[in-house]
Amino acid sequence: MDWKIELVAIPVTDVDRAIAFYVEKVGYHLDHDHKLPDVRFTQLTPPGSACSILLDGSGISGMEPGGQKGLQVVISDADEAHAQLTGAGVEVGEIEPLPWGRFVRFADPDGNTWSLQESPNRVNPPS
Repeated sequence: MDWKIELVAIPVTDVDRAIAFYVEKVGYHLDHDHKLPDVRFTQLTPPGSACSILLDGSGISGMEPGGQKGLQVVISDADEAHAQLTGAGVEVGEIEPLPWGRFVRFADPDGNTWSLQESPNRVNPPS
């Protein structure tokens, strides 16, 4: 039986500001944005990902805005990701080479942090 992660909550203070950041600067796709009386369901998906994020502006996750730390995404090219993010005005750390991959890190406007890992063994497995 497969167990697949489908949705991860990202606690934010302002859903509209978070949508602008993730869609316009980071390049995520806006899947849904439904406003209900007590909650707003806003789902975005990173390019090529099977897992989406939920922008939690109403506290349903129980986390404070900025409380999601260290989400990791596998990418194929750290240099390209770094250039794309800095070109869009995202504050990005320097590319960090480690024995298990090259990393690019950034935070959203609320302080939720992301780690992008160029992992040759995951993205381009040896043949």
